[in-house]
Amino acid sequence: MAPQIDLNSDLGESYGAWRMGDDATMLELVSSANVACGYHAGDALGILTTLGQAKERGVAVGAHVSYPDRVGFGRRNMDVTSAELTADVIYQIGALQGLAKAAGTRVTYVKPHGALYNTIAGDARQADAVIAGMLAVDPTLVMMGLAGAPILERAKAAGLPVVAEAFADRAYTPQGTLVSRREAGAVLHDPELVAQRMLRLATDGVIEAIDGSILQLDAQSICIHGDSPGAVAMAARVREVLLAGGVEIRSFA
Repeated sequence: MAPQIDLNSDLGESYGAWRMGDDATMLELVSSANVACGYHAGDALGILTTLGQAKERGVAVGAHVSYPDRVGFGRRNMDVTSAELTADVIYQIGALQGLAKAAGTRVTYVKPHGALYNTIAGDARQADAVIAGMLAVDPTLVMMGLAGAPILERAKAAGLPVVAEAFADRAYTPQGTLVSRREAGAVLHDPELVAQRMLRLATDGVIEAIDGSILQLDAQSICIHGDSPGAVAMAARVREVLLAGGVEIRSFA
């Protein structure tokens, strides 16, 4: 069988007259869309528009839940209580479910955003709070998380289906974590380099770490950030190289 992989991107993040990314074009390239739920970005009309475009293109929809942090775009750590975090997750999924229904599609997975994503990768308390929110809404929702992170095992143990993802435009440490954005070389900008790295990941299950060592990485989805400069060009090249290399692009959902 030909190898297959999902391509996902963070979308629905524009707010009023402020535009973030090119959702319509990205939706022609990816197979899954992580759609903002209003806590870190996105307004109701913009989110609804993105959901409608995802429906038209047959792209799967996930809830991109976040800390309540519009000013920091969800990238600031927050020491919230478990009860607050669970309620916030329920609220965001519910809001996106309503908009998705109106657009003729449905929410099939959850991918936490930014600081929340990074925190729950290793923080058991906050991880369990997010898991509890998902279970309360719909236990069939898939948890998307960082490949190799403990959050995936915790979610699986709680009964949630899971999918592991890798990041196309981010550098990795030899331990399998993402290099901090504060460090040089953390974000990759060369579409050809990124595309070849992702082809190797999809076909051989390995990726080169920042120190040149080879890292085994079991990932079923690849994230291409929709808010980075040149995101569309990078996504297009990744898709082109994967298809040329015999990899089928298909949503896990």
